[in-house]
Amino acid sequence: MRTLLALLTLVAWTSSSLAEEWPNWRGPGQNGVASSQDFPLRWSKTENVAWVVDLPGKGASTPIVSHGHIIVTSGDKERNLALCYTSAGELKWSREIGKEREGKHAKATGSNPSPVTDGKTVFVYFKSGDLAALDFDGKVLWQLNLQEEYGEDTLWWDLGTSPVLTKKHVVVAVMQTGPSYLVAIDKQTGKPAWKQDRDLNAPSEAAQSYSTPLVLEEGDQETLVVLGADHVTAHKASTGAEIWRVGGLNPTEQKFFRSISSPVVCGDIVVSPYARGSTLTGIKLGGRGDVTKQNVAWFRDKLGADVPTPAAVGGKIFLCSDRGEVHCLDGQTGETVWSGAVEKNRNAFSASPVLAGGRIYITREDGTTFVLSQGDKFEQLAQNDLEGEFVVATPVFVDGRIYIRTRERLYAIGG
Repeated sequence: MRTLLALLTLVAWTSSSLAEEWPNWRGPGQNGVASSQDFPLRWSKTENVAWVVDLPGKGASTPIVSHGHIIVTSGDKERNLALCYTSAGELKWSREIGKEREGKHAKATGSNPSPVTDGKTVFVYFKSGDLAALDFDGKVLWQLNLQEEYGEDTLWWDLGTSPVLTKKHVVVAVMQTGPSYLVAIDKQTGKPAWKQDRDLNAPSEAAQSYSTPLVLEEGDQETLVVLGADHVTAHKASTGAEIWRVGGLNPTEQKFFRSISSPVVCGDIVVSPYARGSTLTGIKLGGRGDVTKQNVAWFRDKLGADVPTPAAVGGKIFLCSDRGEVHCLDGQTGETVWSGAVEKNRNAFSASPVLAGGRIYITREDGTTFVLSQGDKFEQLAQNDLEGEFVVATPVFVDGRIYIRTRERLYAIGG
């Protein structure tokens, strides 16, 4: 059987043709990896800041960058907003996309999901269920509300999954108590293309997930990989039909194992954080049906991340826990290469780690970004503070500049 490494072309690709785009919240390869060029090492609220703008209202979504446009979402005055800024920090346009449904959790908002683009169209999604497509001039091409179409959100907390793109569709995963499903919307028309039920009988809150799927390619075939409800499942992107599944992520049926951290692919392994940051499972891609017994390559107990999604490159996994413990693991075996921890305080880490220019960037909720070496040992290189800012969005790295979205502002770090 042909190796599935070819399927990971999109995930591992960091070539120059895509390196300076950031089309989704985990970057051009869906793996938290930026280009190899230099990015700022040191900054503060007043030093090495190209510009900062006040965003209308509040939001937690990670920006995207395409064709020099910086797209971000926010909620202001009971409105969902899609906003476009230039690389000079000038507001190009603002569009209202339905009525805001505010966040319940202190860390969250009604604008948690991150935009996504294929370079032609921008897609935005909100807690209210509003999903829309816009062009780069801000024209709304189509708009619909998934909750009006398929039923109300039953999550105990605030919707967090971001939409993903296949060649033809924008796909949203709705994993909740009650009816759970994947739905694909035609990118051009806004019409539903398919809807696939994903009810896996996880107990209580464990059925709920805030994670974002992966889109993998092998030739003309696309596969969706989804983590949530005590399982990892793979689906045909063309129809939503399930290809394979791995269960057993919650063998004792804990009721509250909702999942937030998303999966990442390292080589031919899907790295799956679970159990509120207490476990990490490496799952081999491929097969048909229930492949739990044969596809679990390795398992780590008492190691993981509840909120931050790992990064992966070069056969290595880089994991940041919610408390700032950082681990480098071998992707094929799950064995620890090195571990360390940054300074702790009362704040946690919600933003995901990013690998850029041979460094690891991790950002704490108080706006402090720690810069670590991506070498063969734990080594802290810098600590940078945006004092008084609250950050849960993941920083974006393009063209030698770092964009940091706080709850109410957008910073451009570097020249």
